[in-house]
Amino acid sequence: MMKKYLYIAAAGLLSITGLTSCSLDEYNPSAGSATITNYDTWKGLQVNCYSTLYHELYSKSDFLFISECGTDLWLNPASKEYSRELFYYRGLGVERQEPRKTWQQAYSVIATCNTVINKADEVEGGDPAVINLLAAEAKCLRAFFHLTLATYFGPIPLCTNEVGFVDVAPHRNSLAEVYASVVTDLQEAAAVLNVEPYQGNYGRVCKKTALGLLARAYAQGAAEGLTEGNKSYWQRAKEVSEDMINNSAAYGMYLYDDVSDLWAVANNRGNKEALFTAAGLDATGVDANMAGTYLNASSYLYGYTRTNPNILSDLYKTQISSNSYLGNHNQDGIMAPTKHAIEVFGDWDKRYENTFLTAYGLFTIKDNAVLTPAYQTFTVGASTCLKYGINTKFANTKIRPYVQLAKSQQPGGEQTYAVGVYEKGDATNTKIIPTKNPLVVDMPLAVDEDRILIYLSKNDMTPEDKAERGYFCMNISDLFDADGNYSEELYKPGALNTNANQLFPTLVKYNWLFDGATRHLSSDGYDFRNGDVYIMRAAEIYLIAAEANVMTGTPAAAVPYLQKLHDRACRPGYTTPAIGTPTEQDILDEYAREFCGEHMRWPVLKRHRANGLMKNALQKYNKKAYENFNENIHYLRPIPKLFLDQIENAQEFGDNGYGYTASKGY
Repeated sequence: MMKKYLYIAAAGLLSITGLTSCSLDEYNPSAGSATITNYDTWKGLQVNCYSTLYHELYSKSDFLFISECGTDLWLNPASKEYSRELFYYRGLGVERQEPRKTWQQAYSVIATCNTVINKADEVEGGDPAVINLLAAEAKCLRAFFHLTLATYFGPIPLCTNEVGFVDVAPHRNSLAEVYASVVTDLQEAAAVLNVEPYQGNYGRVCKKTALGLLARAYAQGAAEGLTEGNKSYWQRAKEVSEDMINNSAAYGMYLYDDVSDLWAVANNRGNKEALFTAAGLDATGVDANMAGTYLNASSYLYGYTRTNPNILSDLYKTQISSNSYLGNHNQDGIMAPTKHAIEVFGDWDKRYENTFLTAYGLFTIKDNAVLTPAYQTFTVGASTCLKYGINTKFANTKIRPYVQLAKSQQPGGEQTYAVGVYEKGDATNTKIIPTKNPLVVDMPLAVDEDRILIYLSKNDMTPEDKAERGYFCMNISDLFDADGNYSEELYKPGALNTNANQLFPTLVKYNWLFDGATRHLSSDGYDFRNGDVYIMRAAEIYLIAAEANVMTGTPAAAVPYLQKLHDRACRPGYTTPAIGTPTEQDILDEYAREFCGEHMRWPVLKRHRANGLMKNALQKYNKKAYENFNENIHYLRPIPKLFLDQIENAQEFGDNGYGYTASKGY
């Protein structure tokens, strides 16, 4: 069929991108000429290549769900089955919004990248070196979006259209063609991009971004049996990742010596370990740190993965609309970790508490007449001891607040941030201890802790262990039923049933509490966060190097890369266990420890499907998903119905086997 093209406003593959935009005649972010070859207009359009990163992909639930759910790490908590199509493959089809929005968001800016790249030689005015550099950025981003689409949707159309034109009868390219294009774009971008990002803006891609994505592309494409010349993609992944590690200084790649520094709130902005960053807004709510233009920059990622300690309202008492220092969001408790996500961490590994919050205390507001330390101090009464199984010897003792917050008014709205934590054992409540991250509570939790009300213990505590602690203790294993799902049964810690079964460990990687990251929206009563999200960081390069060595038959060579990650994660007083000879499953477990919740689990499992590891992981740790998992279709996400309804050749294009079209399409 002859291709037909439609003129539309700033579109990607289709006009139905779902993102507001304007035509080239209107698009003029730099106040230059409306002609695309004018330097100011062209440069302004280039900025828009970044727009969807924080606007949607890395700030909302959709991409988080398709990249993390339906795996061995995430379940719905008790009494909830939100988005069961993604969590458990139950009824997953072409109408789900999460695949649709991811498809739209990725394709929406590829045409912009194409225009920037294709018009670079025609731009009038501007420094030719800068034009060449910015075009290379666009190539890197085009490769990233094509790689994302191929990872989740399989054979896809390589979008070659420029802004303003749409192919209404698209045809899929083979995975070999897609990955070859991605690799070429990244190699060419890496050859041009500098070690430092343009104008020092860490929200922009640079040389280490392109090389890191190249290593990722080789690893992901390796699972498709792809080769480059006479080398497998696994071999190429090994070569690129090891080159980056061996020449880290030359590429500006950095790995923190202590994993707690990686997640320190002071290091969120401009994080030295980040290779590719979706950068958030600054304290005023304006685009000061980011290379992109946002239509909607509110991030609610933290809300989907937080538990709500207020369900134990007689124990966790506080009087504020944002009901804890965890924040307040209308979709609390959608993603809860599996038992495997908890148990995969060894006792030596402080990545556990840098990933999950399991000890919950109260907070104060600095200089607030109401939320003072005295007001937020909880007295353990005899009835509390009886109900929650706390030893009666602790009756009438005090549990003091844990975090001190402060508030400030900024043009972007009210800011809430952590000043520090109260010192343990200080009955005067006057000593505030600076902390790297107030949401990281050192483990194991001290027996004499006097600032924590609720503790979810990773290791099973005996009744005798609990009796020595003056706070409510619950074994995380008690949250699960025999099938590894969150139990629907009310939990009885002491004399009475409670809602404690609805608690779960909270992912804290997106719950930022530094000044400028949090804001309260009076319009809807909820908080959101504006911290930076790491699309890729140096630890992934170490893991790809280890993974590629295992997959190419040299597992012993993987040990130093794994050891590097273990050493920086080891708790004081502990030693890391011997690694031995790493296996493919060991690599998957290490990805779980290092990158839990970081938009990576589903694609990493998928690339190890050949030996049944993805299906086995579901069978062991996510039985609801395993019951519905169909290997014939579920290694790909569904092609969106909205897209299929808008093209002329839907039946030929296919829906990846989800039943809306006659064929898969590949």
